[in-house]
Formats: sequence, structure tokens, C-alpha cells
Amino acid sequence: MSRSIEPTRLDLKVDLKHLYSPPVQKVEIVEIPDMNFLMLDGKGDPNTAQEYKDAVEALYSLAYTTKFLLKKEIGIDYPVMPLEGLWWADGGRDAPRENWQWTMMIMQPDCVTNEWFNEACKQAQRKKKLPALEKIRLERFHEGNAAQIMHIGPFADEGPTIEKLHRFMEEHGCIFQGKHHEIYLNDMRRVAPDKMRTVIRHAFI
Repeated sequence: MSRSIEPTRLDLKVDLKHLYSPPVQKVEIVEIPDMNFLMLDGKGDPNTAQEYKDAVEALYSLAYTTKFLLKKEIGIDYPVMPLEGLWWADGGRDAPRENWQWTMMIMQPDCVTNEWFNEACKQAQRKKKLPALEKIRLERFHEGNAAQIMHIGPFADEGPTIEKLHRFMEEHGCIFQGKHHEIYLNDMRRVAPDKMRTVIRHAFI
């Protein structure tokens, strides 16, 4: 294609706004469509584990490489979506943080195929020798019906918000499915803890 073609802009943050902007005080139910994600699995305390830091750096590196690759090659532009995390551990939230398991991920538009993913991986590896890049996969994620609420403040203060979400689900006869899901709407490195906005979500049947 000619590089002079005006890029087509995908308004992902507009089209998916209802999935990334729940109320602060009220739990809501949403239906989550199947979506593509860059995913990377790991284990450990997110505050101290090098594995976690490496995972987040690699995910963002590949997400931006993929974005600019598609803009250059096929004229499709889109915003890099927020970092998300699936969390679980034997013993639940009270388990020692070093035992927490997680899948960190960043949503990708449907135009990101395996072919583009593989090419972006090669380009990202040439730019930065990040070992965690080799662990990233492109995967379709099914969540379906879910309850969600917005938490504002430090991660350490999420407890009451999570309890509100769980209480709502139990009162409405929802059967928990899948893992605890968080979506981080701010750059944790640049926003004060009391200003952090995190979507707390859990799928149900």
C-alpha cells in the first residue's frame, strides 16, 4: 500500500467505553465479547517480583510495536489499551503475595492476526532484548457475563470494593466463574496511589 494513505482510526476506547468505565459505588453487569489479548503468565508479588516487572515491560513493548506495525503496513491505527490482569492463588486474596499467580494482558483489535503478531515479535526482539517477549502469546479470551465496579485508590485498599462486588453477585445468585480480573486505567508509575482507577471484574454463570 502507499504510505501516503490516511490511516483508519479504530476508536477502541470509545467503542468499548462501557467495559472500561463502570460506576464507582455501584456494581453493574456487562456482557464481555470474546477479544484478542497479548498474554503472559507468571507468579509472584507484583510489588517486588522481577518476573512481574519484566512481564509488564515486555507486554507494553510488544503492544506498541504491533500498533506501529499495523499503522505502517495496512494503515490501521488504534490506541494501546490498558494493562489488565487475571489473578488467583491457593488461599485466595489472603495467600502470601509471593504465591499469587497471574496472567497479565493487553487487549488487541481483531485485525491483529497471528501473522502480524509473529512479525511484531520479531521486530520487538530486534529493538529490545527482553527475555519475557518470548513468553507472550496472542489468545482469544472468553469472559461472557461479568459483574464489575470501579475502585479508586491504592491497590492495598481494594478489599471493601471487592467485597461489595462479591456480595452483589451472591445476592443475585451469580455463580463465580474464572479468575479475579483487574483493569488498570492509569500508568502506575506516573499517578499517585490515591488517584489510581482500577476496574474490578469477575465473570459468572
